[in-house]
Amino acid sequence: MNRNMEINPTTNIKTNKVAVVYKSKYGSTREYAQWIAEETEGDLFEATTVRGKDLERYDTIVYGGGMYAVGIMGIKLLRNNYENLKDKKIIVFSVGLAMESPEAMEHIKEKNFTEEMRENVELFMLRGAFDLDQLNIGDKMMMKTLKRKIQMKDPESLNEDERGIIQCCEQPMNVMDRESIKPIIDQVTNRVNVPQKIKTIQL
Repeated sequence: MNRNMEINPTTNIKTNKVAVVYKSKYGSTREYAQWIAEETEGDLFEATTVRGKDLERYDTIVYGGGMYAVGIMGIKLLRNNYENLKDKKIIVFSVGLAMESPEAMEHIKEKNFTEEMRENVELFMLRGAFDLDQLNIGDKMMMKTLKRKIQMKDPESLNEDERGIIQCCEQPMNVMDRESIKPIIDQVTNRVNVPQKIKTIQL
């Protein structure tokens, strides 16, 4: 239980101040963050509008960022301020194309978290929406190049992620699901207390 939780003098119930922070490029991460803020009655911030110091008054911080390659957008906000925030409950969710797997989760943690964060920060991976026509020129070229590289492989050797990339480049997809945030809500509200684990959302 967070030592910074306060007691409501009228109800004698411990209250949990929640900040939900997000960095979104095309909108999926923002929508998930809005859902989480609604469910937790948390304060919602776009990452560029908040400083690490602003988050120190919260008991729980939920951070969501779009996933590009293996980088979580804007994660440096937490990484650079972790020393002053490490007594909080911190939960991170990524929104990208990759399917959830233990290997993907570990790789994401290694590339985005400090060693101390890897021990203490919960990570969830969620899937979202993708429309090639809505991408900017740079992102569109990158995805088309990736698709061509995948198509050069033996079709029988393709994994689920590679097949998914080909599919989403050929037609828009939206696999966002409000139900998928339930494990995050459970963590925020202390309905579960499990060691660090990861789940996914896609951008």
